[in-house]
Amino acid sequence: MTIQPLALQTNEEILRLLSLQMASYRVEAELIGFEDIPPLKDGIDSIRKAEETFYGYFVQEENETRLAGAISFSREGSVITICRMMVHPNYFRRGIARSLLQHILKVQEEEGAVLFVVSTGTANLPAVQLYRSFGFEMKRVFTVAPGVCLTTFERPASDS
Repeated sequence: MTIQPLALQTNEEILRLLSLQMASYRVEAELIGFEDIPPLKDGIDSIRKAEETFYGYFVQEENETRLAGAISFSREGSVITICRMMVHPNYFRRGIARSLLQHILKVQEEEGAVLFVVSTGTANLPAVQLYRSFGFEMKRVFTVAPGVCLTTFERPASDS
């Protein structure tokens, strides 16, 4: 297992990420009962233009390195917004999302981040539980479509 930055310079690298993203976010769409979530609309061009930093979680299986999970974030001053968290369904319940989140929190705190923000579907209980387990507190709930809510969580840096 390794966590490393994703360059996303070639179409092949972006397609690898998109394949993971589609598989992961289809599960979230089912959990929250809403198929129109933005990550399911991404393509090569939108990923290439995304002003986010991506990290991947790689596993070694059968002489092949596979992208099992990824996280992205944006930074504005000392505020980090977690933009995407994804784990391929074949790798659920292996601590991958936890490892990715822990990595970003640690690295960004070392680089002076003071606040972390993340939003997820309110009905996405695995994600809600993950963020709460890291000390994120609910700040806002808003409706994005009839019967579909998103929750925004915030967490100060450990040193704050």
